Amino acid sequence: MPHHAPLISTIVVALALAWALGALANRFKLPPLVGYLLAGIAIGPFTPGFVADQNLANQLAELGVILLMFGVGLHFSLEDLLSVRAIAIPGAIAQIVCATLLGVGLAAWMGWSVKAGVVFGLALSVASTVVLLRALQERRLIETERGRIAVGWLIVEDMAMVLALVLLPAFAGLFGGESGASAASIATALGITVAKLVAFIAVMLIVGKRVIPWILHYMAHTGSRELFRLSVFVIALGTAFAAAELFGVSFALGAFFAGMILSESALSQQAAQETLPLRDAFAVLFFVSVGMLFNPSIVVTAPIPVIATLLIILVGKSIAAFGIVRAFGYSTATALTISASLAQIGEFSFILAGLGVGLALLPEEGRDLILVGAIISILLNPLLFNALDRMLHKKEPADQSVATAEESDTPRESVRPATLTNHVVLVGHGRVGSAISDVLAEKKVPFFVIEDNDDAVAALKERGMHALSGNAADPEVIKAANLGAARCLFVAIPDAFEGGQVVQQARDINPALTIIARAHSDAEIEHLKKHGATLVIMGEHEIAKAMVSQLALEERSGAGN
Repeated sequence: MPHHAPLISTIVVALALAWALGALANRFKLPPLVGYLLAGIAIGPFTPGFVADQNLANQLAELGVILLMFGVGLHFSLEDLLSVRAIAIPGAIAQIVCATLLGVGLAAWMGWSVKAGVVFGLALSVASTVVLLRALQERRLIETERGRIAVGWLIVEDMAMVLALVLLPAFAGLFGGESGASAASIATALGITVAKLVAFIAVMLIVGKRVIPWILHYMAHTGSRELFRLSVFVIALGTAFAAAELFGVSFALGAFFAGMILSESALSQQAAQETLPLRDAFAVLFFVSVGMLFNPSIVVTAPIPVIATLLIILVGKSIAAFGIVRAFGYSTATALTISASLAQIGEFSFILAGLGVGLALLPEEGRDLILVGAIISILLNPLLFNALDRMLHKKEPADQSVATAEESDTPRESVRPATLTNHVVLVGHGRVGSAISDVLAEKKVPFFVIEDNDDAVAALKERGMHALSGNAADPEVIKAANLGAARCLFVAIPDAFEGGQVVQQARDINPALTIIARAHSDAEIEHLKKHGATLVIMGEHEIAKAMVSQLALEERSGAGN
């Protein structure tokens, strides 16, 4: 019996096609994101064949944005956010103003009204949350100063767009749109929106700071992993929904604050792990939903406006951001990172464009230009970051003697090789890794730690230990451990997929190296051994052996009596 199931068909077809085209893009050394966007174009309304449900795809994509921002919040703290307010607030506002003015100029050239230009410029000024965060996460930059500035900048942009969405209907009336309006009504709308934002932040800091960690700790004490996982998703999704419904705040902003409040809990890292699989899946659906909006014909019918729109997004915004960051005294590397991060547009741009057309403020051609600008800028953004990575890597030798602390806060900028020999290399300094390092320190065995948590690395360095912040799967980072002269490598990270990459690279560097890794299942043991691990230890196996050994001791003791 046939079933009409648009939700299931949208999810299955979107994910299957994204997987196939993402793998194909990866095969040709392109970011998988390119494949996800092409999958969206293939199942969109402007290409023949199967057409997915656009409304459902957009809602599924919103879940990805919520989980992504919640995950970012888990790695942030209120202190982190406040530490970059001096650059994030004026920087974001100045960049929005610059982009809006450029949009107004392009609109005037095309014969549009000033009100259309303002809406058009605002839509081009705000970067996509998902694109920016994925680029930073791939490079382990979220917890660096550059990452904190970029995320703080993004939060300010989100708040500004919330205000813009509330004020647009009032401005439409003032410009003679759907209903009459006055300066007083605009001021009232602005005051109410600001009051709601302040109320939301106050509730999160006063009530949420106590309730959210308490809920998670209570669920952890039940001993049920299923309930713990469910509580994480309820906190993320529930807070985002309540923020939007009760305070008029975006889903993304609500989820970010929920994660940031929870980051002060000892369970925050476990919470982050629980959301990771669904977060990645729904983030893929976001890019598919963006691809579905793309109408390829506009590239042919309006090539000059398309190029001009792209120049504002890729060049105009980037130059403005670079100049602003440099004006505040930050390094060239930081300014370039912020510029690359903002050289794209996304979800808020679509919402602004749709509202602008609905209020008769923006012509439909403007919405089409915004959509094509988003698609192409998102496609080009990974290439911009790759070019930036190569440029910073080439610049590194010349700058190393004068590198600032900020410029060396990630392995991509300054990776200094270890000078240790006959040492142990320890990848990961969580619960297992810290126990290993304690034993090595006690036995006075020289060791070198690679850990992606900046705070943990800083604590190790304060104790006089050799440590590097970064992802050991990065070839530049693993080379810095001087594995050719090492006696042993311990891979203590819980992720067997990433661990396999580390093991394989280490084996290529030193074929004779003893490599000991950890695993959680027989399949992970096989995976790690296949990539070159000498020995793989599974916690459950060792616990079972210890318990059986204890039983044997008791039996021998009883026999002796």
